[in-house]
Amino acid sequence: MAKIKIKQTKGLSGRTPNQVKNIEALGLRKIGHVVEKEDSPHIRGMIKKVEHMVEVIE
Repeated sequence: MAKIKIKQTKGLSGRTPNQVKNIEALGLRKIGHVVEKEDSPHIRGMIKKVEHMVEVIE
């Protein structure tokens, strides 16, 4: 499968608990942190929930 890079662009202050858990589950820790994940529907769904706080680099 293809890999995608996910970069956190905004902080977690004032976010809902579910959004915070999604960011943590993606492996992101702070603004500017980049992780590489397998491109799957599961990961895409997690990104969709926090798309206003992350940037996808394909």
